[in-house]
Amino acid sequence: MTSGHNLTVAITGASGSVFGQILLQSLEEDQRVSRIHLVASESALRVMAEELGLSGRNVLVEKLLGISSAKIQQHAESDIGAPIASGSYPSHGMIILPCSMGTLAGIANGMAQNLIERAADVCLKERRPLVLCIRETPFNKIHLRNMSLAADAGATIFPIIPTFYNHPVDSIAMSKQFVSRVLAHIGLPQPDAYVWKGEE
Repeated sequence: MTSGHNLTVAITGASGSVFGQILLQSLEEDQRVSRIHLVASESALRVMAEELGLSGRNVLVEKLLGISSAKIQQHAESDIGAPIASGSYPSHGMIILPCSMGTLAGIANGMAQNLIERAADVCLKERRPLVLCIRETPFNKIHLRNMSLAADAGATIFPIIPTFYNHPVDSIAMSKQFVSRVLAHIGLPQPDAYVWKGEE
């Protein structure tokens, strides 16, 4: 393995594509990260077209970042032969942002029907960090049951819930703070993140 962090990022078809975009931007700029494996579901592409004005799978990384990237490797959702589909491939974990309820269900029930579900399953069986940034409201009992199953298997359920104590000026600032909290959770604290210090 290279000396830096090797991470997998999946973007699925829940609302909140901007969170995935900012996550990739943050990881691209982070010198502690040497490799990022990106998987966007077919549903995610549809949501990106609606929310970000991006269309198609071709040069998706360049569209999301505004630049080309030497550290981000994109995989098709159907590519079950990708390195991240195997437990023998070394990895520091996986973040799914946003994570749809369908993706959560597939992971919680061990379906492994596509590369996103398989890579997540690998993280669970190898005891690697798996962060599921779920995006839905309200939850029904099936959603809650699947969250419980995934958490029992070792995943972290990290709902997309913004903070307001940092007084965000717009949705981008709100998204950046949320992404910073996710990255801090996996050991990559961001230098520009707001950290609550209480009354000192």
